[in-house]
Amino acid sequence: MAAPAALQRSVVSPAGRHTASLIFLHGSGDTGQGARTWIKQILNQDMAFQHIKVIYPTAPARPYTPLKGAMSTVWFDRYKISNDCPEHIESIDSMCRGLTDVINDEIKNGIAKNRILIGGFSMGGGMAMHLAYRFHQDLAGVFALSSFLNKDSAVYQALKKNESVLPELFQCHGTADELVLYSWGEETNKMLKSLGVSASLHTFPNLHHELNRTEIEKLKTWIVEKLPLEAANK
Repeated sequence: MAAPAALQRSVVSPAGRHTASLIFLHGSGDTGQGARTWIKQILNQDMAFQHIKVIYPTAPARPYTPLKGAMSTVWFDRYKISNDCPEHIESIDSMCRGLTDVINDEIKNGIAKNRILIGGFSMGGGMAMHLAYRFHQDLAGVFALSSFLNKDSAVYQALKKNESVLPELFQCHGTADELVLYSWGEETNKMLKSLGVSASLHTFPNLHHELNRTEIEKLKTWIVEKLPLEAANK
């Protein structure tokens, strides 16, 4: 079987020397460029750093069951948008392979794996949790914004057998989210904590299924804590 085509990416280069990388995964139906533009509109500038390269890959279009099989740029398929149904593990695992290539490209550029963060919005955050907690437990951290894992997630099954130190999770969720319920995000946070993940959950009252400035500023602060500039001088 032919190797999947490399994922398209929109990249914000660091202002100075590149010593760390951040991979941001968009929500369902969006693109890497779309997610970058959305954040740029909220901040009135790109989310950019002195030493961190920001990479926004685009999911390839595939038939998406919640849209009655219509093509959509989604990281994986879902049987329905619910936390109480099986995961479409075949499509999740296939995309984990594609995103591993993005991680490996950064490693080839001389970036240590513990200087790479991955996360995303909505489905992108769910994808990041699968990628990090099942296949790349030596990443610097994971963030999930308005995201969730299904009740019997393969992530939970993998962590039940795990004994290594796990990447920290930074989670944000709006209480007014009508698409991915706050309770789904909260349950995901509690489950991951019970399985040994150091996880924070930042709650945003009246925030719907969206991002806001306070949330992105908090995320940026956490990113720099996990990927500090000092490492460049060691």
